[in-house]
Amino acid sequence: MQRHPSALVLALLLGLGTATAGVPPTAAATPVPTSPGASSGASTARIVEALNRSAHPLRTVEPQGDTGELRPLDRMIGDARVVGIGEATHSSHDFFALKCRIFRHLVEEKGFRTFALEASWSTGLRLNDYVLHGTGDPRRIMSDEFQRDYLWWNNTDYLRLIEWMRAYNVRHPHDPVRFMGDDVGWTGPEVYDAVTGYVARAHPELNARFDELYRGLRPTVATGTYLKHYLDTPYAERKEMADRTGRALRLLTRRSPGADRVAFDRAVQNARAIDRTARQYAFDFDDPAQLAASMRYRDRAMAANVVWWQQHTGTKMLLSAHNGHVAYQTPQPAQYPRMQGAFLRDSFGPAYVNVGLTFDRGSFNATGSDGAIRRWTFGPAGPGSNERTLDRVRYRNYVADLRTVGAPARAWLAAARSTRSIGTAYPAGPYDIALGRSYDILIHLHHITAARLRDAT
Repeated sequence: MQRHPSALVLALLLGLGTATAGVPPTAAATPVPTSPGASSGASTARIVEALNRSAHPLRTVEPQGDTGELRPLDRMIGDARVVGIGEATHSSHDFFALKCRIFRHLVEEKGFRTFALEASWSTGLRLNDYVLHGTGDPRRIMSDEFQRDYLWWNNTDYLRLIEWMRAYNVRHPHDPVRFMGDDVGWTGPEVYDAVTGYVARAHPELNARFDELYRGLRPTVATGTYLKHYLDTPYAERKEMADRTGRALRLLTRRSPGADRVAFDRAVQNARAIDRTARQYAFDFDDPAQLAASMRYRDRAMAANVVWWQQHTGTKMLLSAHNGHVAYQTPQPAQYPRMQGAFLRDSFGPAYVNVGLTFDRGSFNATGSDGAIRRWTFGPAGPGSNERTLDRVRYRNYVADLRTVGAPARAWLAAARSTRSIGTAYPAGPYDIALGRSYDILIHLHHITAARLRDAT
């Protein structure tokens, strides 16, 4: 049965690995055929031996204690200004905890100062106000912002991270860490207020025009309700809304920055965030080509937000997103034509480095076909999969630089084969992924457990 367009688009927004209308979840799951020699035990043993030489053990994923074992990762990251770290599921504790551990290490050892999340721009601004100034209650902000398909971020691991960031800033007020949201799925009322407030101060002659262009767009209901209503709006109306936000953005960008260039740049970026949300939904979701175009637009817009933030703050950033979004190659070309990682490499070159995460077995949260949140459990990875071979490496958990792995593992990594990739919903996947062409660095975990969601019912 075909899914309702609003449910389908929301699933695609965060749901890499989610089945789409007319595409069965196993459509891309068939392993790429290999030669008899490549599948022999002797060949696999040589691949594992090469991986053993490149692997560095990880003692724990938990963000505490000595982080000396992460120094090999430091060398792999090198001088990168943006490091994208993925996740093979959208709701496993071990992936979230490991990112928190790595971020804390990078803050203290390599001068990183921004944690960027696959969350909306306005959500990031609210959380950034908290970590910088103590404004608001992070629990309330997370409950307000992380709804519907963003609810996976409302977990105890990210709450601890945000509280750690605030405590760090209390100790280091002159060299703070920041929180950033790079996504475009939602723009909250605070951003509209910031834009119209700037216009009222700097260009009062535009007040009436902005009121007209933003009429009916500023959210007055909860995040999840607003998203559903927006997506249920007829296509022609969504196009008209994007036309208005685009005209507002052009009006602002054509004005002189005046004496306060920082305030002007911030106002333009906020107006751009409003426009990007409207433009994300200004596609005909009944047309598969248009739906794919909307997903390409989203990844390009997320990358552009990261570029803007890095250039305007000058901070080194850890970007947290699904494996697919940080990758150089798409796991689902029909639904996701080009990924954020590819756009970021275009912008930063070698100053963008990415890390893919895989696992052999364990649990995660995801919505089932009935829309209910469930905890799902996987046993050991199956024959022919990437994870089956990765889990034969001598360390239970480890990190490896895929750019320097020796033969014959290098050729093995360049071939696409069955790999788990789970977004917001399950069943989904697996998908054929060439790890060596998708990621610079790989972290493999033997066992994972489902994250603890704070407000899930």
